[in-house]
Amino acid sequence: MNLEEGDNVLCTVDRIVGTVVFVKIEENGEGSIIMSEIAPGRIRNIRDYVVPKKKIVCKVLRISKTGHIDLSLRRVSQKESKEVKRKTEEEKNYAKILKNMLKEEADNIIKKIKEKNNFYDFFQEAKENPKELEKIIGKTEAQKIIDILKTQKKKKATIKKEIRMSTTNPDGLKNIKEIFGGIKNVKIKYIAGGA
Repeated sequence: MNLEEGDNVLCTVDRIVGTVVFVKIEENGEGSIIMSEIAPGRIRNIRDYVVPKKKIVCKVLRISKTGHIDLSLRRVSQKESKEVKRKTEEEKNYAKILKNMLKEEADNIIKKIKEKNNFYDFFQEAKENPKELEKIIGKTEAQKIIDILKTQKKKKATIKKEIRMSTTNPDGLKNIKEIFGGIKNVKIKYIAGGA
């Protein structure tokens, strides 16, 4: 995968030298993070944020003409970090499926896909339109892989939110229940009534 400025990438902390953190970027060599890009505010101990072998998600700030990559840890939101880790996990699952189905050929096919495409995006597209996958591995094998991908369960997400509402109306609780009464597939709990 060719990196561009602004990309979020999964990295493994390799070493810390003074105030610079060196990381291994998945399939893209090495990059570095300066102290001011670790976390906002003053940092007393850099090891509170990064330690060798820790997996972190960083944003690509600059790629020099010599190929050196400057990264930032503090500019990646928690949501972005979770998304990169989720996609990486799915890519590993796709690779396992290919290795189980295609045995020795799998490594060459994975390499071929990654040369032209983003691995994750390729398989997301293949679920809807398997033509490209069929060109690479053949129609019968592609269909078997698509069937496996379609049977995989998606993880459920639970969202909890506390909403504070108040009213001076004597029928306040009844009014609030009416407001939320029309919402389907939602579990609503009333924490407490007013005093």
